[in-house]
Amino acid sequence: MNTPTTFTVAVLAGDGIGPDVIAEGVKVLRAVEKQLSGVRFELREFSVGAGEYLRSGDPLPAGALEGCRACDAILLGAMGLPDVRWPSGVEMTPQIDLREKLDLYCGLRPIKLYHPHDTPLKNVGPGGIDFVIIRESTEGLFSARHNSAVPADAELATDTMRITRVGAERICRRAYELAAQRRRHCTLVDKANVLPSMAYFRRIFDEVGRDFPTVQTLRVYVDAAALYLVQKPHAFDVLVTENMFGDILSDLAAGLIGGMGMAPSADLGDRHAVFQPSHGTAPDIAGKGIANPIATILSVALMLDWLKHPEARRGAELVRQAVAAVLANPADRTPDLGGTRTTEQMGDLIAARL
Repeated sequence: MNTPTTFTVAVLAGDGIGPDVIAEGVKVLRAVEKQLSGVRFELREFSVGAGEYLRSGDPLPAGALEGCRACDAILLGAMGLPDVRWPSGVEMTPQIDLREKLDLYCGLRPIKLYHPHDTPLKNVGPGGIDFVIIRESTEGLFSARHNSAVPADAELATDTMRITRVGAERICRRAYELAAQRRRHCTLVDKANVLPSMAYFRRIFDEVGRDFPTVQTLRVYVDAAALYLVQKPHAFDVLVTENMFGDILSDLAAGLIGGMGMAPSADLGDRHAVFQPSHGTAPDIAGKGIANPIATILSVALMLDWLKHPEARRGAELVRQAVAAVLANPADRTPDLGGTRTTEQMGDLIAARL
């Protein structure tokens, strides 16, 4: 009898509704594990986030970071609390620290409408809504977060957008590779008409594109992209952009498919990867049983894809099919989507479908 392949998964429940939705993600992972042949998951829990800072003085303890490095994948709930901040006034964001320390440069944000009941759009067009935003996650405007705090009496504050050739090349290549596997269309979102850094990004996008002659390309300014995502979301396949632009457009795109509770995400590097819902900690509803766990459950599917094992990939598709089957009934929704199901009930329904 063959020895099963065991994958180790670091579980970071985090703050706010993080533990609520992670519990359902783990429930679905265990349910799909029973359907897989020769694949097992060992879960290792680590305390990370604003709550951990209040306990130990460090939102990302060294032991937790090293534990994450040693695992095959990282499943994260949500981190940060509005009232827990650094002296500079900004919130603690250990999830961004993880991206930078593990070099998770590829922010993958799949946007898929599972049921027309969940979109605010009157007409989503042929093919529905099914595209992916790829966000560069280690530089761009976010790199300015390491600047010193600005004194309250200062007359000037500046942030710098950092674009490197290495960073732009590798994120554009990831985008082209994904587009080649999907519908062979890749859109660059930038502000090259105003910002020299974005014109530089565009040149690199075009250079990398020469290696992918079968992929059609489009270049759209970020303000126009926000408009077109609402007017004709069906026209997009893969979009690649800078860190801050990707952060903003990901939230807009989530609104097209029902909100943040429907938007999974992955932060991918060459060796490590974090999988988490796109939403925040929502401390006002933590523990109330009304958070939508679907973004977390779909992030579990992304994690199974990442593991690159045939059975794990089959499991990813089983999870997505189970989500689609449950959402086929408009009554099976948490309150954010107009339903009455609890967080736990949604997890139970999806696990049962498996």
